Amino acid sequence: MTKSKSTPRCVALIGPYLSGKTTLLESLLVAAGAVHRKGIVRDGSTVGDGAPEARGRQMSTELNAAHCDYLGDPWTILDCPGSVELLQESLGALMVADAAIVVCEADPAKALTVGPALRMLDEYDVPHMLFINKMDQEGGSVKATLEALQEHSRHPLVLREIPIREGGAVTGHVDLVSERAFKWRDHQASELVELPESVLETELGAREEMLEALADFDDALLEELLENVTPSTEEVYDNLSRDLAHDDIVPVFFGSAEHDNGVRRLWKALRHETPEVSTTAARLGVPEGGAIATAQVFKTMHAGHMGKLSLARVWSSELKDGQEYPQGRISGLYRVMGQKFDKVAAAAAGEIVALGRLDGAHTGDTLGYDGAAWPDPLAPLYSMAIEMQGRADEVKLTGAVHKLCEEDPSLKLEHDPVTGELVLWGQGEMHLRIAMDKLTGRHGLAVNAKRPQVPYKETIRKSTTRRARHKKQSGGHGEFGDVEIVIKPLERGVGFQFEDAIHGGAVPRQYIPAVEAGVKEYLSRGPLGFPVVDIQVTLTDGQHHAVDSSDFAFKKAAQLAMREAMPDCQPVLLEPICEVKVSVPNAFTSNAQRVISSRRGQILGFQPRDNWHGWDEVTAHLPASEMHDLIIDLRSQTLGVGTFGFRYDHLQELTGKQADDVVASRSE
Repeated sequence: MTKSKSTPRCVALIGPYLSGKTTLLESLLVAAGAVHRKGIVRDGSTVGDGAPEARGRQMSTELNAAHCDYLGDPWTILDCPGSVELLQESLGALMVADAAIVVCEADPAKALTVGPALRMLDEYDVPHMLFINKMDQEGGSVKATLEALQEHSRHPLVLREIPIREGGAVTGHVDLVSERAFKWRDHQASELVELPESVLETELGAREEMLEALADFDDALLEELLENVTPSTEEVYDNLSRDLAHDDIVPVFFGSAEHDNGVRRLWKALRHETPEVSTTAARLGVPEGGAIATAQVFKTMHAGHMGKLSLARVWSSELKDGQEYPQGRISGLYRVMGQKFDKVAAAAAGEIVALGRLDGAHTGDTLGYDGAAWPDPLAPLYSMAIEMQGRADEVKLTGAVHKLCEEDPSLKLEHDPVTGELVLWGQGEMHLRIAMDKLTGRHGLAVNAKRPQVPYKETIRKSTTRRARHKKQSGGHGEFGDVEIVIKPLERGVGFQFEDAIHGGAVPRQYIPAVEAGVKEYLSRGPLGFPVVDIQVTLTDGQHHAVDSSDFAFKKAAQLAMREAMPDCQPVLLEPICEVKVSVPNAFTSNAQRVISSRRGQILGFQPRDNWHGWDEVTAHLPASEMHDLIIDLRSQTLGVGTFGFRYDHLQELTGKQADDVVASRSE
């Protein structure tokens, strides 16, 4: 075996759903000799996707890590889910990877679905390659796919090989650096063959385009090309390695992961051109190694009997089991292979390992140094109200959800103070269904989920004055409180105001706070059944009794006055309105506007999205009651790539049948 030239390196596989990333992982592992038999997704026999939620859906539902050696070089491959709802898993992996492989299909119509991954890589300056998969299928065009994908990449996509076709089918490739031709052999290494004359002209043109792309970043190479000097193979490889490390270009390969075609060529490119861990650490601002090992936690897992595990990338020095950090003492060090964890005594710089029971560590934490900024979790887009079935302990539910949120920071649990519900937020319906399956399967909890209530409120349109007396005599000291209040509407957004206009001690000073408390308690549920806002209540008069008056009596008198007066103040329902910013490719801008309009939205305008070529941002006001499944509708109208951000903006009156239905539902 070739002696290792490298410290351990890490590559992430990302790309849209059904592009074949998990199959490519299996193919890479077989080519490296890490597994002897290639697993199949539909059989549930793959190294990745071992979780019950993944196997039940036959798709990746969380990050999978696999360790292997290729020609003496140690590697960790991180297979990321392809669903746009699980993008948070990719974000964590990309922050520690030396490079990424973007997996896609040879279909220009699907290029749009690759856009979010390419833009994420560009945003965080992660070196990346492109692997066009499923080239065994008829009709796949590398050139047309590249032209479509270039619209979504800030960097030039540089073709590294061209296909050899026989009878319309791709049967091999020509390497544009070595100018050697290879014939594919299913599940075997490709066979070196003579360069076919049919592709000679195409190969010369494609190689020239590749060299011109590299010359944009190397003046010496540019000068050679201008003087018609053919650069050496070694010089071209050096340029490719340097440009990839600097994230200046995106090398493009192709093949068929299902048939293991083109995979060994991809391995060789990874081996020779992927940056070392020291380069990645410098890119991320990690200080050079000191006396203690430095590492970055990028994924948290709760693995049953093994407890909490923290997946981390070692940046420098040797990380040992039992090592102490401010986050705690490492209790167990494991090398990861899918769902298998092999215990090791130490890990070298560059390795990815699972740290056992480091309870104080969280995703994004740095060990042994002051870390650089970690990306914020993805903003929530979809929610469900959750509750335990029957009278089970809610503490168990919140504890289990807390663990899920540790594993996936794009999940968020909130308690709605208006509706009293526990609301779980995520990236979409499937995302939350996966979380529910984990609560049931992993934590053994019987949980119900439903659409969250909308936090409607109510206010009044008319002023009124009301006097009320609470009087009760049942032996001994009685209860006596008498108040007169004036209720007035306030401008929207002012909230609640209480004023004291008592003169002459009609209501003693010590009882006035009780009057205010009684009013506030009533306001939690007004005549329509919702919290009351934007009103002013003034205490103008009253009576007291030297023996029978008390805080309790005046509180009850205030509540009685409010209860009798409020129905006469023309109560009106208020619905929350959100400001929504919808981001879509400009080909779908009109679709997005129709979605908003169909949901009673008021479109405020649209403009090009900053730093997103070919995308628009539509701003609108949208009722909160129409927000629940907005992301589902939006994605269905934009090939799955549309998204939005939102914030609460104001309350707005709701009248007519819709208001009547809301009030009737509240009464039920």
